[in-house]
Amino acid sequence: MTVTAEGPLPAHTYDVAIVGAGVVGCAVARRLAHHPRLRVALVEAQDDVGQGTSKANTAILHTGFDAAPGTLEARLVREGHRLLGAYAAESGIPVEQTGALLVAWDEEQLAALPRLAGKAERNECTDTRLLTSAEVYDREPHLGPGALGALLVPRESVICPWTTTLAYATQAVRAGTDLHLGTAVREVERTADGHRLTTTRGVLRTRYLVNAAGLHADTLDRLLGHEDFTVTPRRGQLLVYDKFARPLVRHILLPVPTALGKGVLVAPTVHGNVLLGPTAEDLSDRRATESTAEGLARLREMGRRVLPALLDEEVTAVYAGLRAATEHEDYRITAHPGQAYVTVGGIRSTGLSASLAIADHVAGLLADSGLDPGPVREPDPVTMPHLGRAAPRPCRQPELVASDPEYGILVCPCEHVSRGEIRDALAATIPPRTLEGLRRRTRARAGHCQGHYCGAAVRELLERGTGVTHDGG
Repeated sequence: MTVTAEGPLPAHTYDVAIVGAGVVGCAVARRLAHHPRLRVALVEAQDDVGQGTSKANTAILHTGFDAAPGTLEARLVREGHRLLGAYAAESGIPVEQTGALLVAWDEEQLAALPRLAGKAERNECTDTRLLTSAEVYDREPHLGPGALGALLVPRESVICPWTTTLAYATQAVRAGTDLHLGTAVREVERTADGHRLTTTRGVLRTRYLVNAAGLHADTLDRLLGHEDFTVTPRRGQLLVYDKFARPLVRHILLPVPTALGKGVLVAPTVHGNVLLGPTAEDLSDRRATESTAEGLARLREMGRRVLPALLDEEVTAVYAGLRAATEHEDYRITAHPGQAYVTVGGIRSTGLSASLAIADHVAGLLADSGLDPGPVREPDPVTMPHLGRAAPRPCRQPELVASDPEYGILVCPCEHVSRGEIRDALAATIPPRTLEGLRRRTRARAGHCQGHYCGAAVRELLERGTGVTHDGG
């Protein structure tokens, strides 16, 4: 198992290098790990997996009911929903099948619901149902006044996006994939036997190259001579409400979608919180992940109509993420066989749901381009720490605490995170290097007080476990 974050890169030539360790890049690495003969590198510019779009999404496992029928995205989201649902059950990734309601607030939106139901059926989502206003309020009694009806999509679910990405990467690394963090690609040169990547940590050589660089996928594509798409960062700001707000909502509450996306939603999370968002702001800055007073005020205004009581609850966190929007309606997944290169671009908010199906598709494109993957062997399964509210945390499992008292020593009281869990995270296959990385793996500092009470203790454990002093976070 090899995970590096500094120093020179290996001198040998890889069979496949994947640029970008977001949820899609990690899924591709996991898929290629089914072929033990392949030598695979997963290359990430930042200091952890899932540090880009993958860490700041709405955490919904989509059925693909509203995708454009006949598109690659529609097929891969549909297949990915099934694959990820099964994988999550096997791996301990929290999922809750809450169902979704597309709520109509005016006559025009109400008239659109049957068309959306027909679209869902064309996408093989055949269990949707139109609800009357009375049925909507029976299901969601705290909904704001004026809802005329809704489309029920029963199999829409919420999931933990951080555990999903980490599970893929962990399984890949344990099966032999080399994960190189802090490795930004600056140049790509086509060579006689593949590609020569110039990175911030030196040169990496590979026979085949997969571009899963997310917000920077078009930049890498241009280094290979292609101008098939341009990424426009689309910022989504979100509000996270305290767990006391959780009884206010039972389903994912969706607006009738527009050309800019699925719109502002209200959704429960697997961790027991409630999300309000995201905004949809097209920007030019690919690093603009800050929140704005204007954006948050707009979210509150929209939330007040959908779920008025939510605005009386406490906000525990605010965050923003950038989606890799392009000028095209569909994913931009393209094989360039003459270059031993596959582009995986334009993967928007549905990338989490489609990730395993995208990985299968990319593996097929690599094989069609001449890669001989060799024999197949299933990688060893992984069991991830269950961070959802549906399972008891280790401190609430008497037998576990009796066998290891560290699980009974609470560090983060809000989220019931024990010293044993932090110890385990620091000793894991892909350990955290920052406080934020530790938060995503354990929920430490993610609760009501946002680290006010536990921050110093968590920081001390992280610094003791990594030997590095961590500023900020």
